[in-house]
Amino acid sequence: MSSTEKPSSKGQAWFCTTGLPSDIVVEVDDMTFHLHKFPLMSKSQKFHNLITQQEAMRSTVPQQQEQDDDEDEIVEEQYQVTFTDFPGGSEAFEMAAKYCYGVKTDVSPGNVASLRCAGEFLEMTEEFSEDNLISKTERFLSQHVLKTLGDSIKTLKSCEDLMPMAETLGITQRCIDSIVSRASSTDPALFGWPVSDAAATSASKQILWNGIDSAGRRNAAGDSWFEEMALLRLPLFKRLILAMRDAELNPEIIETCVMYYAKRYIPGVSRSSRKPLPSSSSSAASEAEQKEILETVVSNLPLEKSSKSSTATRFLFGLLRTAIILNASKACRDALEKKIGLQLEEATLDDLLVPSYSYLNETLYDVDCVERILSHFLDGLEARNTEVAAGEGGDGSTRSPALMLVGKLIDGYLSEIASDANLKPERFYNFAISLPDQARLFDDGLYRAVDVYLKAHPWVSDSEREKICGLLDCQKLTLEACTHAAQNERLSAASGGSAEPGRYSAALERQDEEDGGEAVRLGLEPEHVQDGSSTWRGAVRENQVLRLDMDSMRTRVHQLERECSSMKKVIAKIDKSSSQGSGVGGGWRASLGRKFSCKFKTQVCDSHQSSVVDTRKGRHHNPQQHHPHRE
Repeated sequence: MSSTEKPSSKGQAWFCTTGLPSDIVVEVDDMTFHLHKFPLMSKSQKFHNLITQQEAMRSTVPQQQEQDDDEDEIVEEQYQVTFTDFPGGSEAFEMAAKYCYGVKTDVSPGNVASLRCAGEFLEMTEEFSEDNLISKTERFLSQHVLKTLGDSIKTLKSCEDLMPMAETLGITQRCIDSIVSRASSTDPALFGWPVSDAAATSASKQILWNGIDSAGRRNAAGDSWFEEMALLRLPLFKRLILAMRDAELNPEIIETCVMYYAKRYIPGVSRSSRKPLPSSSSSAASEAEQKEILETVVSNLPLEKSSKSSTATRFLFGLLRTAIILNASKACRDALEKKIGLQLEEATLDDLLVPSYSYLNETLYDVDCVERILSHFLDGLEARNTEVAAGEGGDGSTRSPALMLVGKLIDGYLSEIASDANLKPERFYNFAISLPDQARLFDDGLYRAVDVYLKAHPWVSDSEREKICGLLDCQKLTLEACTHAAQNERLSAASGGSAEPGRYSAALERQDEEDGGEAVRLGLEPEHVQDGSSTWRGAVRENQVLRLDMDSMRTRVHQLERECSSMKKVIAKIDKSSSQGSGVGGGWRASLGRKFSCKFKTQVCDSHQSSVVDTRKGRHHNPQQHHPHRE
């Protein structure tokens, strides 16, 4: 086609301005194309057959009728063709028509499937004409689309409007196989979960624009394909996730996929302050669709504990709230509660405050739901302790950091729900005793919850009040809490006046005696302790605060050791893959060392490194070396 032969659209009509009148009119959906038969017949066997049939039908018209109509035939008759089910609609036919005219067609991951289906529909085969549309699109699919993860997802998305032809031609299955294969090679430790930062998206576009492979910067562009996958409609998404599970992909990858999908189509799942993902009007799902999406997401969640537990736990609680609102199936809610129970130590108090949406529940918050989640956590903890005891030959009775975190969390939850006037004493008591004794190093949090409950429920009977006060162990109260309890009038009402405060006063006296014994051990005279009792009690209080800080620090150290262990595994995996790929030893450390002229130790995040111990010993033996100016 020359520069003067340009196609143009006028309203719902499409014209090819070649200077010659069109001799064929093609109707596709609501668009009318005014074209010329010879370019179409040269590339499309379907057009060749249809026009040949119409020419044969016209040749059978009686000669007499042609002579009678000869005076009225001023304009040459046009051929009429109507396609009611053209794959890809008028846009796909327009691109195929331009290809027939010799116009350069830009094939992309977004239109290659529609062009392939259009070529199949119009029978634009290589046997009919060389370098035809079918062979061109097939080459682009195999050489470009199926070799990259993002392009395969885009092409799969375009197949949604091309069914069933895209399925018949195998485009859908080939894209799914490519996505599963490419996703299995990604490392979940190198991408975030789940975020929607515009910076990551712009970075991924820049990488694709300058032609550099994104494998070297997976952390910057690794999340974009999750967002693209979230654009799929539910039938194709379910089919893709099922293929991932059949291929036994990393559970973290599958979990990230379904979480991105839920975040896009289910409002209210994410309670974070970050901006929501950009969505079109088509992404606004109805309540029934949201329920179906939710149940699909939950059914495909891996049973394993999430590696990014704190982020995952917030999303899981968001899914649980939505499941209750949408009245999802009991199996869906049970699966969510069990999944949350596996990582309850990563939850926050705000996560646990699930409102009671049913009129059957009298309380403001859904206490039964949290009780079930706690039960799942304790069952999982007991199973893990049993495995550890069987493997190491111990009794498995050591204090678990996760259990202590949950104990502190549940005590905070008890304090929050204690002010609910509809919370019955029996419910409060049963919930409080559901935690084992090892979960609480001190009973200060439980004491606060009991105090709040007694203040908000002055109408409870003496027997119930005494039963609730019996939850507390005065030996596990700190000095400050024990002093407050000894003067608490609400506790005195539990036993008719004096017995309950007397118990805490006795505990306080025992602590004073222990403090006196501590003073003797430190070489202080008892009269000095009595004269400065306030100063000594302040010191004891600070000592108890330090004990609490040390306990929390010990818990944090355990968490850091677990994180370091997982990091070492990931680094070892990268070293192994790098050495196998390059065939040269050294891996990523050697490459970084050559680039930045630095050396890396082979031991990472090891708190038991021998050099650290030697340094400490050196400090003890040579104090003047570190403090040369000390006198």
